[in-house]
Amino acid sequence: MSAHDAGGSGRAKPAQRTSVSFGAFARKPTARRASESDAQAQGRPEPVEVWPDDAVEVGAIVDAYGLKGWVKVAAHASAGQGGDALLHGKRWWLAKGRERMSVQLTQVKLHAGHVVAHLGGLADRDDALALRGYSVYVRRMDFPTLSDDEFYWVDLVGLEVVNEAAESLGCVADLIDNGAHSVLRVEYPLAGKDGEPRTAERLIPFVGAYVKTVDQAAKRIVVDWQTDY
Repeated sequence: MSAHDAGGSGRAKPAQRTSVSFGAFARKPTARRASESDAQAQGRPEPVEVWPDDAVEVGAIVDAYGLKGWVKVAAHASAGQGGDALLHGKRWWLAKGRERMSVQLTQVKLHAGHVVAHLGGLADRDDALALRGYSVYVRRMDFPTLSDDEFYWVDLVGLEVVNEAAESLGCVADLIDNGAHSVLRVEYPLAGKDGEPRTAERLIPFVGAYVKTVDQAAKRIVVDWQTDY
């Protein structure tokens, strides 16, 4: 079992790692100016009004790469922990402030710890620099398929956590990567010393010794954990 991160998108597995193959989508970029009528065919970044319901933020464009319209992306997680979603989606969704755009990938690869990509319609370095600061989203449906005991973080957030005595421990608010494995950050309501309600948290290692079942259909995680831990 493992949980892998992708900036909230990640994937998780108690204590073991799985290698993931990467794909590259190659199509020679064109430098000619496309008319508005053929912009969709060329895959240029285009404003969108309808945003996918399953769009997950997985990185951010931090710089241009080279001189031919490539961008450099800082993934919110490493390739083995969900950042590989950037390498599998054929289309990225970009957001900056209130701006929303969709763009087709022509090529994408790993380079020196970053993801670098050529996006449709970008002809030179200036085009790439114009996208610096945009957050990158990939549709959840385009994420790589995981093994049966692996889970993306984005699929775990919001699930109820109960122990084997069926006592509720709260809901998954987030996950933390401590370097060795993922940790569930579970929030639950608690009365303060003044009697006012507040939110407390439990940190439960996402490892097989504690996590017994993950039932995404039932939106529930069963753990070997007591309410007074």
